Amino acid sequence: MVRVRRVRQHVNPLSQKYQTPLAPIEWEKVYSQLNQPMHLDIGCAWGGFLLDMAQVETNWNFLGLEIRETLVHKANKWQDELGLTNLHYLFCNVNNSLKPLLSSLPTGTLQRVTIQFPDPWFKNRHAKRRVVQPELVQELADYLVPDGIVFLQSDIEFVAVEMCDRFAAHPAFRRLGTGEWLAENLLPVATERELYTLKKGEPVYRAVFERVRSS
Repeated sequence: MVRVRRVRQHVNPLSQKYQTPLAPIEWEKVYSQLNQPMHLDIGCAWGGFLLDMAQVETNWNFLGLEIRETLVHKANKWQDELGLTNLHYLFCNVNNSLKPLLSSLPTGTLQRVTIQFPDPWFKNRHAKRRVVQPELVQELADYLVPDGIVFLQSDIEFVAVEMCDRFAAHPAFRRLGTGEWLAENLLPVATERELYTLKKGEPVYRAVFERVRSS
């Protein structure tokens, strides 16, 4: 996995500079096999997780969304160097760009979503800056295929609980398992943050939700 130096961690998604929605994407120019199932990683940072996933699961397309533009430029540079035609990164603010982005994807391709170790924004007055808001849950419910999954991870328990509560409150999603935190990652690749947390002997709080079929 490629390593990257640290950058400023928190970016306020509510600030004026991030209020311009993403421009339309010509997806046929992005992916060589456009109709492959899509894995969306929200808050992909510098993209190392998806860089590995795209090489492990070549029959999937991978899309990383990140609000820190410098990281996106570096991630796409590494993707180009490896010649991966099933991977792409976009600089955007999911608060205003997720719906138009998802609506432009080929119908039925969004099958898996990951939200891993998002910025916690510890202060209550900053809670609206956290990525998993009811609006985001609704947008994923609108475009994720039936039986598609949302995989959540955090090393901050209250953040993990809040994310789970938001998805559990929506009738389109059902938490898989017994309701306890998952003991292991269900994906073949771990994020750098996950490995770092586990190496310190600290817990990772994981859960997976399924998009239920309409009755």
